[in-house]
Amino acid sequence: MMTKTPAPPSTAHLALPFFDDAHRALASELLPWCAAQEVDERDDRAACREWVRRLGDGGWLRYAVPGSAGGALERLDSRALVLLRETLGYHSPLADFAFAMQGLGSGAITLAGTPEQQSHYLTAVGKGEKIAAFALSEPDAGSDVAAMAMRAEATADGWLLNGEKTWISNGGIADFYCLFAKTDPAGGTRGITAFIVDATAAGLDTSEHIDVMAPHPLATLRFQDCVVPRTAQLGELNGGFKLAMRTLDIFRASVAAAALGMGRRALAEAIAHAKGRRMFGQTLADFQLTQAKLGEMAALIDSAALLTYRAAWMRDDAEQRGAPAVGDVSAAAAMAKMCATENASRVIDMALQMHGGLGVKVGTKIESLYRDIRSLRIYEGATEVQQLIIGKSVLRG
Repeated sequence: MMTKTPAPPSTAHLALPFFDDAHRALASELLPWCAAQEVDERDDRAACREWVRRLGDGGWLRYAVPGSAGGALERLDSRALVLLRETLGYHSPLADFAFAMQGLGSGAITLAGTPEQQSHYLTAVGKGEKIAAFALSEPDAGSDVAAMAMRAEATADGWLLNGEKTWISNGGIADFYCLFAKTDPAGGTRGITAFIVDATAAGLDTSEHIDVMAPHPLATLRFQDCVVPRTAQLGELNGGFKLAMRTLDIFRASVAAAALGMGRRALAEAIAHAKGRRMFGQTLADFQLTQAKLGEMAALIDSAALLTYRAAWMRDDAEQRGAPAVGDVSAAAAMAKMCATENASRVIDMALQMHGGLGVKVGTKIESLYRDIRSLRIYEGATEVQQLIIGKSVLRG
């Protein structure tokens, strides 16, 4: 259940030149919608399905698919994704997760799907009628994608899939998976192809759920002689690695935005607590040490926000102009993801400390944020991977 939300977050950042009037209108409509939602999140799988339904009914999932599939905009817009995830993350990290996975799980179809694939899957994703998932990670292939062992062999009837995927978000509740498998075992990252696999495919077992510290439906997927048709191939043969990286690049800045939303919520909770908590004849907010901590928290959030908005703007600007980006988009997204997730973790930790014993009480917002934020420093590229991306960009000049 979402706890009582403190005063609505400031919208001053919307006046920044990174955004236009359409983005400002989106944010102004989303804020009251989020505040009006209340979902029982004790069962993360049931809650995730409910959030997908509500986000679809509310029209918000239309921002996760392109206009050709009924999307709200002609193409995926990184700044819209950032604003959506920041606001959803502020109110409910699980709502943010549900929205994000609809986009990430179907992103490869947006980028490389045939007209038939896009018509069949993307329209349903945008309405909340199908739940999407992105299946890349394996037990021995996380950051090291080249170590992938999942095999796809061409047959007379289609493709035969054998192997295992793990840490798959929406595993077990998704209606389809954008799956990546080796079609050339000796080809490294150049031997990977993407496929769309329906959850009903014979030979696919999604029953092994993975419980983690924050509500987040995860599962291990096992493929044993799983046959999919030729039409299940997504994009070019052996072009799956580039497709996966392009998909992640679109959504990496939005991961930063989710962390940003959680950090903003922690700061709001800390401010409300500091103003109301009385000790030694005054409020906690009257102490200079408290004021200094709140100032540090605000600076950490704003610095991450600027990197996040810049990364989203850079990608959108290049897309709209159809020209090379002003700067390295991947490095900018990596900076945003790294700084926002690390900074939000620090902010939430400081907010918890400010709450004292109440901060570690199960069921409080700060306690849940402390668990929610931790995974963001790992998934869709751990902090260390982002550092490598940035470092290589710096060396290239």
